[in-house]
Amino acid sequence: MAAAEAPATAEAPIKVVVDDLHIVYRVWTMPDQGSPGRQRMWDRLKRRRPLAVKREIHALRGVSFVAHQGEAIGVIGKNGAGKSTLMQAIAGLLPATTGAVYADGQPTMLGVSSALMQALPGSRNVELGLLALGLTPEEIREKYDGIVEFSGIGSAINMPMKTYSSGMSARLKFAIASSVSHEILLIDEALATGDGEFVKRSGERIRALRDEADTIFLVSHSMGAIRSTCDRVLWLDEGRIIADGPPDDVVPAYEERFGLKSKKAKRERRRKRRERHSRGVEEAPESGRGRRRPPPEAGSDDAQRARRRRRRA
Repeated sequence: MAAAEAPATAEAPIKVVVDDLHIVYRVWTMPDQGSPGRQRMWDRLKRRRPLAVKREIHALRGVSFVAHQGEAIGVIGKNGAGKSTLMQAIAGLLPATTGAVYADGQPTMLGVSSALMQALPGSRNVELGLLALGLTPEEIREKYDGIVEFSGIGSAINMPMKTYSSGMSARLKFAIASSVSHEILLIDEALATGDGEFVKRSGERIRALRDEADTIFLVSHSMGAIRSTCDRVLWLDEGRIIADGPPDDVVPAYEERFGLKSKKAKRERRRKRRERHSRGVEEAPESGRGRRRPPPEAGSDDAQRARRRRRRA
């Protein structure tokens, strides 16, 4: 599918510009010569051959797009496509090898993990997270009840965070980070561990943030979340933009490319499988299939052979 320019609101101001962005990682890896056993490694040392070589990984290859105020942009692609690298570059956490990223405002990566302490209860971590986001004690008191209610963890808010499951931690972190208005909000797989009800409420929260004229980037492998939350989708593959357009155009092409099925298609397939199974059960008595053999009578030859087999076993 060829890349197409996504429909943007012409009068909305531009918030993010990514111009021919390339990001290259330089890492040390083992040479491609099989598994280095102890003798093989010793041979390399004697011959003064390197035990590791420096390689370049081209994570992003000429990515360019413009994001306007009020847009909710989904970023999809298989693992290793460059989605998280793109989010970190927009947030200013990764320098560009070539190209540039321009932002009208301060991009914020969703998450307050660095400000939270696992040994403290969730209630205390709510205060720490909001303080890290720049709120005053009075503003924290105003938002506290809403955050606890939205997270849905109930009385566990008074327990240490180290006792939380991954889903509970994700819900609390999302509730804290999304309680503050952001000019440019970057969400990288923050909803992956949430349950269905929480994902639905999170989608409503994201749409509310979008209605407040924020620009939102959502990285997710859930096509349902992308369809219901975003009005534009970027499809990345091997560091390049494959498609840029409305979800109804990009998501079906992505699912067809990688053989993915929507929930509706899966439900239809399960329904047909149940119908085939029910028809098979009804036809089995007539065709003689599926009948169980009656147990052998006591004292018969079959019963004696069965006893001998059990003794040998």
